[in-house]
Amino acid sequence: MPSDLSLLRKRLLEILVADSFQYAETPSFKLVSGKMSQYYINCKKTTYNAEAMNLIGQIFFAEISGMSLDGIGGLTLGADPIAFAVSMISFQKGEPLNSFVIRKKQKEHGLKFSIEGNLEGIKKVAIVEDVVTTGQSTIEAITKAREAGLEVVKVFALVDREEGGREEVLKWVPDFKALFTRTELFSFYSARKSGIKK
Repeated sequence: MPSDLSLLRKRLLEILVADSFQYAETPSFKLVSGKMSQYYINCKKTTYNAEAMNLIGQIFFAEISGMSLDGIGGLTLGADPIAFAVSMISFQKGEPLNSFVIRKKQKEHGLKFSIEGNLEGIKKVAIVEDVVTTGQSTIEAITKAREAGLEVVKVFALVDREEGGREEVLKWVPDFKALFTRTELFSFYSARKSGIKK
């Protein structure tokens, strides 16, 4: 990763740890799966932050630039600000990439779409996520995208909780990348708590 992007990534890590990462000595946080965990990562406090959205857009765009993608999106609402940020930066960089939103529940009125956005001319897409844990929500997004005739060529997550989600997602797509891992967030958190600058 070029040095300027490394600086952007470091700043994004600082925001994530400061605003979105919580740790407890004993399992105190209940996850969607019902499992209790020592870690809680609420990425929405970061992804809906103005500075962080700009960083996310630039970093994610750099990762997918040159892949000849037609669109980017994911399951609402964790993926929404990420897809929107990347789409905006892509236009600024001269490689416009439209974004789309995948509903958790199909719309029951109007045209009853599962996916919102202009899909005209869109074939190859990347699915994005804020946090991947078991991978089930990502797989749901991949499934709905395929049902709409889209070819999912990459999954890109902000954080991988390292709880098996990566392995599950790779059963569905050839390429998965997380910008950060739970281990990396915890390492940065621990260093800052100990007064060590990273």
